[in-house]
Amino acid sequence: MSSIVAPESLSIAGPAGPIEALLERPAPGVAGGPPAAFGVICHPHPQFGGTLTNKVVHTVARAFRERGVPTLRFNFRGVGASAGTYDEGRGETDDLLAVVDWGRARWPQGALWLAGFSFGSYVALRSLSRLAPRLLVTVAPPVGRWDFSAARFPACPWLIVQGDQDELVDHAAVARWSEGSGAGAQTLLLSGADHFFHGRLHEVREGVEAFARQVQARSE
Repeated sequence: MSSIVAPESLSIAGPAGPIEALLERPAPGVAGGPPAAFGVICHPHPQFGGTLTNKVVHTVARAFRERGVPTLRFNFRGVGASAGTYDEGRGETDDLLAVVDWGRARWPQGALWLAGFSFGSYVALRSLSRLAPRLLVTVAPPVGRWDFSAARFPACPWLIVQGDQDELVDHAAVARWSEGSGAGAQTLLLSGADHFFHGRLHEVREGVEAFARQVQARSE
């Protein structure tokens, strides 16, 4: 069953100008009535080819839609049709806040499901002081490559997805960081998986969907 129905290209007003985004809705029959949540997924590093079309970002968005949640993927400033220039995570955090504001105006009763891959995880964590997501998914958070000292830890359910053969992010450093947070993160550690989860995206999708299902069950 496809979870992509009538993708809608968007241009969202952002602090540096228009933000290019893509809205995708769940398949018919997956959910009825107004959505109880909406998902926003942040892409990896803009200077290393990260865009909203990244396969990991697409996979996480699909997992959210399988749980009946519409999703927003977007390009950070300076990527694709998004205005502005790369800002080392500061301006990108403001871009994320603008996209979430758009989503909350569109679905005022919907909770926020927030996710990010690599650099996108860093941006998502930077935003937590100003956002209150219902759940958080961080895929390969770049601990050790970026300064996480100012990042907030979520008060909501949190899933970390990590490969133990990640060539860019040390999975042991991620484990020490998350365990030291006291936030009670769940971790999906995929044996043999690299940074981009080549050949393992179906496991990422299944893990994220299962996590989201758990969160939904607690809310019922």
